[in-house]
Amino acid sequence: MEAGDFKDFAKAMTDYIAEYLENIRDRQVVPSVKPGYLRPLVPEQAPEKAEPWTAVMADIERVVMSGVTHWHSPRFHAYFPTANSYPAIVADMLSGAIACIGFTWIASPACTELEVVMLDWLGQMLGLPESFLARSGGEAGGVIQGTASEATLVALLGAKNRTMLRVKEQHPEWTDTEILSKLVGYCNKQAHSSVERAGLLGGVKLRALQPDGKRSLRGDTLRDAIEEDVRNGLIPFYVVATLGTTSSCAFDALEDIGEVCSEKNVWLHVDAAYAGSAFICPEYRYLMKGVDKADSFNFNPHKWLLVNFDCSAMWLKEPRWIVDAFNVDPLYLKHDQQGSAPDYRHWQIPLGRRFRALKLWFVLRLYGVENLQKHIRKHIALAHLFEKLCSADERFEIYEEVTMGLVCFRLKGGNEQNEELLRRINGRGKIHLVPSKIDETYFLRVAICSRYSEESDIHISWEEVKAAADELLKGR
Repeated sequence: MEAGDFKDFAKAMTDYIAEYLENIRDRQVVPSVKPGYLRPLVPEQAPEKAEPWTAVMADIERVVMSGVTHWHSPRFHAYFPTANSYPAIVADMLSGAIACIGFTWIASPACTELEVVMLDWLGQMLGLPESFLARSGGEAGGVIQGTASEATLVALLGAKNRTMLRVKEQHPEWTDTEILSKLVGYCNKQAHSSVERAGLLGGVKLRALQPDGKRSLRGDTLRDAIEEDVRNGLIPFYVVATLGTTSSCAFDALEDIGEVCSEKNVWLHVDAAYAGSAFICPEYRYLMKGVDKADSFNFNPHKWLLVNFDCSAMWLKEPRWIVDAFNVDPLYLKHDQQGSAPDYRHWQIPLGRRFRALKLWFVLRLYGVENLQKHIRKHIALAHLFEKLCSADERFEIYEEVTMGLVCFRLKGGNEQNEELLRRINGRGKIHLVPSKIDETYFLRVAICSRYSEESDIHISWEEVKAAADELLKGR
């Protein structure tokens, strides 16, 4: 493809994307296809000769869109949001054109340096302590990971490295295997499954601790667990505090947990994957009180801050523990400026990395902090609207306090009735929800996901829930 065709193709695709997004609420949220639907729609083998770009455009609706779940529809309320905006889409075009692999500073200086500065911008927007920011002049700073799952694993490996070195100094006679067998980490039972997975990948024990009645992990629960494990000869090394759990958007008692971790010399990682975006609004920062005691902090701009996937922001007070854990330094990756700027390959699991900071730069400049705050506040207000509609219907109950853009609710009654309600809601095909379960209680979740969502959309979604409940209860 030459430049002329590229310009025509790109213009046609830009028009198509704008048309798709602006009219997305007209599409069925979840496609009515079965596994294997796509294979019969495309040839058995790749074409020998080049096809015109117009042929590819002609196939998008038939092959791709017929099997797409439309995450950006105002009728999509499952999981948590995944962000999307025109500035981020354009930035990804430029990133694709530059196509650098920014594993070291010299591999593309702008790729590294823009990331350093953007993570400082973002950290200041959240109100993170200076001790997390590169501009503080120390070793601290931020890095863009692919996902919060990666950030949790990276932090765990840094914590493991730090603790093993400390224990070796105290007990030089112990082998690595002996020390590793004693390491133990902690999280809320309601923490994301990726925390448990990080433990498996890191080869260490992780204890999921019982939260309080508000699904929040308390400092005294953590202290009791740590002291019990120390008595049993184990070595506590890592704690994950969750701000905004996946099931119900609950918040761990960060300040209390931070005090315990400081006292016991245990690495504290904060996972604020979804809710962290809300901290750009000062009125929600009370939920991150105690963050100054954390060693690492992570949230996903690609969930709620209008930056397309993948862009998971992570800050480290002492990245040297990560760098030391991951440092493999072959001659072909060395360069004259080593030590003067971060080589981000040492801050992550993969070697290669895309120019993801462009998306942040474009979004932060083209929206501005003020409009991003409006976006967050609007989603939270829409969640409270759904909560109000639900609370006004005496057949329903709100299962969890609504703090962010998530409403957890259920029909009063047993789990089976609520399972059937969800089947009916999703079966009607107008909106899409997923359930969760805490302490054997099954409930439905409505997450406000689309930047196109308006009050009228919430009323439509509530009417769908109500209609499904009417059908269900009439049948009984």
